[in-house]
Amino acid sequence: MTTEITVLTYAALLQVVQFALMSISANLDVGPGKTMSPRDPSRLGKPVQELLSEKPGRLFRAFNNHFEGLILFTIAVVVVTLGEQSTGFTAICAWVYLGARILYIPAYYYGLAPGRSIIWFVGFLATVFMLLAALV
Repeated sequence: MTTEITVLTYAALLQVVQFALMSISANLDVGPGKTMSPRDPSRLGKPVQELLSEKPGRLFRAFNNHFEGLILFTIAVVVVTLGEQSTGFTAICAWVYLGARILYIPAYYYGLAPGRSIIWFVGFLATVFMLLAALV
């Protein structure tokens, strides 16, 4: 298994951890009656995400943001792996992506600005560099 595939596996497991953090936080914040309901707007008045207080809401947004980043990172890993373009550089980029995603969670939770955006950009750039390296 390539390093990039290994890191992708860790990134997927990070998403599982983020799901647990977000779910526990949301249930403590608004209660399982709302989070486990069908979430119909007629019943709740608005989406569950909008019912959450500040920090649980941030965990929810960080969770969704990782899905968005994970899509592009997965494409980069697939391209690098199937194109047989795995190198030390692409492996470093993969680890940088994962490190940025790990740091992104507390940065978002604590509202660090512009730190959160910088951390996000580092992970995004690492993914872009992987894609570009696959073309060389």
